[in-house]
Amino acid sequence: MFVSAGSVFFPGLFLLSKQCLKSIPGLRWNEGDAVIVSARLVSSIQAIMASVAGYIISTSCQDIIEDQHWLTSSYILFAVPYFVYDIYAMFLCYWYKLQVKGHERICSYSDLLSLALSHVVFQFWRQGKGDYFQGVMFLAELSTPSVCLGKILIQHTLLHKVNGAVMLITFFLCRVLLFPYLYYVYGRYVSIPFYRVPFTVPWQCNLGAALLMAPQLYWFSLICRGALRLFTGSSSRSRKPTPANGYSTQMVGRDTPTMSH
Repeated sequence: MFVSAGSVFFPGLFLLSKQCLKSIPGLRWNEGDAVIVSARLVSSIQAIMASVAGYIISTSCQDIIEDQHWLTSSYILFAVPYFVYDIYAMFLCYWYKLQVKGHERICSYSDLLSLALSHVVFQFWRQGKGDYFQGVMFLAELSTPSVCLGKILIQHTLLHKVNGAVMLITFFLCRVLLFPYLYYVYGRYVSIPFYRVPFTVPWQCNLGAALLMAPQLYWFSLICRGALRLFTGSSSRSRKPTPANGYSTQMVGRDTPTMSH
């Protein structure tokens, strides 16, 4: 039931948003802009839902290993179709961006997808235990809305700077500190020092944490560099401001672009 609901909700929300952006008087965005912004809207809504679910789960579990919450498995099943949809949306956005910029890095999308897929893997590996850890991992999505919004807002505005600060803080707290925090709370649970936790947990935990932590550190370094340029004004002030929809006006009118191979 939850899988079916997710299969309808996420693609349906994407199609509804895209149609509204293309047809509402005063907007009437072209196909490319509508697709990209709609994909980011769906990603943000899913992130908010995951964060709310994560907060409810993590605050409800007193015993971080044994306690269970029905929302843990239910939300993962609901979100499974989103992971499939996100692959389609990722390459659809890449298609339209390629028409304007010639190339576009998709590592940020694949990074978010890898974190999302880890929820599914953890769900089957944990064997009904550790709902608290799964809830905290859901909270990693809290940084996603500000990341998506940063690609839409006009640069060098107060709102853009505020969003940049929020993105920096939430990404650091929810992504960079995620696994150190999980290791810390597990160490407290079993009454061992923090530095001994990696030598106590199964090697699969350390491997998975390392694989997920590496891209978070890489993207956080890029966010810090971008924040430094934003708040110090070292970027060129003569650059033309980004349009309100966040993308080049060269895309306007190109409703059905073709990609060269």
